[in-house]
Amino acid sequence: MENVMQPRKRVFINNIDTYSSKHIAKFLSECVMRAPVGTDRTMETEEGERTKANQSRAAAFQLVGSVSEKPNNGRPYMQEQYFQLDRDELLPKLMRCDAVIYNISQHCDQVEEALWAVSALHNEMAHFSQPKIFILISTVMTWACSKPVDPDDLELPFTDEIFWRRRAHPNFKQHIDLEKRVVKMGKTNRTLFSTYIVGSGLQYGMGEQIFHFFFKTSWLGHEPAIPVFGDGNNMVPTIHINDLASVIQKVIEHQPKPYYLLAVDCSKNTMQDIVKAVASVLGPGKIQKKPYEEAFLTKDFSVMEIDSLLVNLCMEGVYLKGLFTINWVCESGLVDNIGLVVEEYRQTRGFLPIRLCVLGPPAVGKSIVSKQICEHYKLPHITLKETVSETITKLENIVRRGELDAENEDSAVEAQELLSRMKDSMEQNEGLLDEQLLLKVVKDKLMSHPCRNQGFVLDGFPKTYEQAKELFSAEENESLDGTSQISSDSNIKPEFVLCLDASDTFLKDRVMNLPERLVREHNYEQEHFLQCLSTYRENNNEDDTVVNFFHEQDMTPLYLEITSSDKPDYLLLMQKIYDTVGKPRNYGPSSQEAEEEEWIKTEGQLNRGALERVQEKQWEEEESRLRAAHWEEWTKDLEEVRRQEEELFEDKSVLMRNYLVEHVMPTLNQGLIECCRVRPQDPVDFLAEYLFKHNPSDC
Repeated sequence: MENVMQPRKRVFINNIDTYSSKHIAKFLSECVMRAPVGTDRTMETEEGERTKANQSRAAAFQLVGSVSEKPNNGRPYMQEQYFQLDRDELLPKLMRCDAVIYNISQHCDQVEEALWAVSALHNEMAHFSQPKIFILISTVMTWACSKPVDPDDLELPFTDEIFWRRRAHPNFKQHIDLEKRVVKMGKTNRTLFSTYIVGSGLQYGMGEQIFHFFFKTSWLGHEPAIPVFGDGNNMVPTIHINDLASVIQKVIEHQPKPYYLLAVDCSKNTMQDIVKAVASVLGPGKIQKKPYEEAFLTKDFSVMEIDSLLVNLCMEGVYLKGLFTINWVCESGLVDNIGLVVEEYRQTRGFLPIRLCVLGPPAVGKSIVSKQICEHYKLPHITLKETVSETITKLENIVRRGELDAENEDSAVEAQELLSRMKDSMEQNEGLLDEQLLLKVVKDKLMSHPCRNQGFVLDGFPKTYEQAKELFSAEENESLDGTSQISSDSNIKPEFVLCLDASDTFLKDRVMNLPERLVREHNYEQEHFLQCLSTYRENNNEDDTVVNFFHEQDMTPLYLEITSSDKPDYLLLMQKIYDTVGKPRNYGPSSQEAEEEEWIKTEGQLNRGALERVQEKQWEEEESRLRAAHWEEWTKDLEEVRRQEEELFEDKSVLMRNYLVEHVMPTLNQGLIECCRVRPQDPVDFLAEYLFKHNPSDC
């Protein structure tokens, strides 16, 4: 029998740049063709086996779809992407597909287009070149107001066998109307055009969508308790996004007889169970119930999502169990698989912790560099002083709560014991903890949820090889098979180690030039600073140093020499650190936060511009006033100089006039008279010779 592979099915999915459709498209793109039945035995050669293996790995589906934003090259799983096509352009694209999937489980604005698509295809059935299948991914919210299956047994689940009894939430009327229209059109000629409704539970996994607010709030660690809106006792039907995609795959491949399928997992989790599980693994472990109205004040939720989170339905997908064999990712639900789901959340969003240790001598600038790194990467800044102070405050609060609440009595006793040990140690060691207690406090801090989620910058610790070994050696736990395994949760070893250093002369000069306030704050009095510097140099001249420990762990520290306190040199230093550590692995600002930041920046620029203009005007006015004052003063000075010059000239002219009248003019008059009498040929020469002969000074 000839081995003929079935051609790949061409599948259209709407809005592939949304959470749900994107992951369904990715899943389908990775599906492979099933090996054909009845393979000819003559192909059982080595080359034939390779051919079969390659054929069995061939992609089963060719994915095309629409996008709401401009297509990008980041979707290699998509064969074609359609952006802003009008309906006349989109219909030929749909006609070329074997399966058309419209997902309205996330965005209600797709309901109208989905109705158009199924209607247009139904009208074109006579022109089909091959049978087509239309799948509408809807939502369990079309069941939200259904009457109980048995009023005497409210825990009896709704099933897809009684889909005709479903009653929609008031805000999802258009969804159920579309479902009915889709089913009706599929009954015209099922061999040529079959339609299916997949009622999806609330989707989770692969980075999250509707539950993302709870994951994000827990991961950031800014809240002491994660909110649960409403009483939290409502049962929420859910399904992992890859399990939903698997259901879609089975429907395309098998085209079952039932045309309505419930896609829900087997969990019976309440909203409180889900939030508590997320908070326990990612966050503080505590939840706080809030009125459901407060959900509308949370900008992370749409009205559609709030309605979905408040749904109370116990559901069971009977047809899934009876018709398909699904390789479930999370058959038992989100709570039972919270570890897997959280790991997917971290990996999908790239939220891997950045752990740094900044080492160096006193006054080299560790805290300045550490704070700048924390600000850039949004990491907790860990210092010994603040960590000890924070731990004492935390223990005192636990003790105080234990005195008021009997349920916390056991934890209060443990907290009181540790608090007493810490205070006794600090009294005996001049305000410092002994090494074992200090290591415990620091390790507990590094094991806290914020540090495990985002990472940390450990400032100036550990100081010795022994401290580093005690702090960063991973704990080994014995597994069920008796082998030892390293717990990933207890792995707090830094990913990057920065070693700052500078000459002793530079450090001494820096401390001498510090303001007195900073000297007292950092305890940099001369004697104490020189002692700390000497201790640091001694510790780092030994064979077993902190840096040696990291070398033994196959970690290469980044050595940075500090030679200047100038801003340009500091910026170059920070850029080198950023280049080494890489891009942030944290939440960037939301669109609203970005807009607010841009608005603040713009407003600041406008304010600065207005201030500069005011200052410029004031400067010009001041310059004009000073110029006028200077001009007036200069004019007065000039007049005075002119007056003095005239007086001096007048004084000198009087002397000259008197001299001329007394000594020159009589002789000159006589010379002129004599010149007139003689009438020489050259009067001037005659007069000059006369004056020379009768010069009064010669008399």
